[in-house]
Amino acid sequence: MSTLEIIWIAATLGGAFALLTILFVKREIGNPTVAAMLSGGFGAFTAMQIWQEGVTGFWINHTQDLTGVQVWWDLVMCVMIALFFIAPRARKVGMNVPLWALAVSCTASIALLAMAARLFWLEHQNTAKTGASNTGQAQSQGS
Repeated sequence: MSTLEIIWIAATLGGAFALLTILFVKREIGNPTVAAMLSGGFGAFTAMQIWQEGVTGFWINHTQDLTGVQVWWDLVMCVMIALFFIAPRARKVGMNVPLWALAVSCTASIALLAMAARLFWLEHQNTAKTGASNTGQAQSQGS
């Protein structure tokens, strides 16, 4: 089995694990550390690909046949759907959505994962503040 086949299988297994986690863990706020690690890891993998094959490898891969074009369209649509769902939450916590959207448009999943990491971190901060203020209010009302 080649290295590329092993990487493909690892990505498939990782995706299956992520899908099961999403379906059964039922978190309301994602894990910023996991999102940041995935962004960094995929960014490093992409940098390695660019180092070995050049930036034109993306163009060649996505324009050589209908399968490549289909994969490109799938990537564009998935990233835009994800951004569509993330943007309102990002605005709610004060993120600069146009700047993040530009980064996502240029790097797809790399910036999307970084954006999700930042969003999750800010949501955790807001939840902690809300929880602390609710606890303080409950204590003052009980006195």
